[in-house]
Amino acid sequence: MKYELRIAHLYGDLLNTYGDIGNILVLNYYAKQMDTQIKVKIVSLNDPFDPNDFDLVFFGGGQDYEQLIVSRDIQRKKKSLTDFINAGGPVLAICGGYQLLGKYYIGAKGEKIAGISALPHYTKSQVNHRFIGNIEIENEETGQKYHGFENHNGLTYLGPGERPLGRVLSGHGNNGADQSEGAIYKNTFCSYFHGPILARNGELAKRLLLIALKRRYPTADLKQPAELKIKPTY
Repeated sequence: MKYELRIAHLYGDLLNTYGDIGNILVLNYYAKQMDTQIKVKIVSLNDPFDPNDFDLVFFGGGQDYEQLIVSRDIQRKKKSLTDFINAGGPVLAICGGYQLLGKYYIGAKGEKIAGISALPHYTKSQVNHRFIGNIEIENEETGQKYHGFENHNGLTYLGPGERPLGRVLSGHGNNGADQSEGAIYKNTFCSYFHGPILARNGELAKRLLLIALKRRYPTADLKQPAELKIKPTY
């Protein structure tokens, strides 16, 4: 392998209710075809996060109890994670991870649970209702369409400097009202897609890997995503 990338899997031992660890497996699949070896480290409760130790961060979702535990611990990592994001470090955050990067979300009992405010969005909750089902969105910058499955009670509203991961073509998205799904902020990509998202949307996986590679190897002659003749994983 010509290259190496170090991935931090935030709370990977606690937040994997919807099989989102599959995103790590898909990144590894594509990385090998990009001559890249990835090394994954779970950064969990009481573990420090050093932004200089990692090239890419993955943050999945979980059940209410686990997310509440994580919401308390992640405050200790607030500055270092925010520094990583603001420096352009690539991040993929799904569902609960998406919510915790923002200002706050409303828990199952109506309590306001603080995020780390690394991103300016916030999340309210629905009463006795969830958005569940297949979803299709279109990224308005690339024209790429992403397909997935959503299952969330949260109603997320984007803030200044954020733009949607995509415009909803079918399904509900962030809040069921403004046709937005997910968020992009610098090189942080957020979504409510489970399944996991990268298994059905290889172009997004390649985009994340390429960002990470360019940051770590700025003088390398890296192929652009369009030049990578990679078969999808499904």
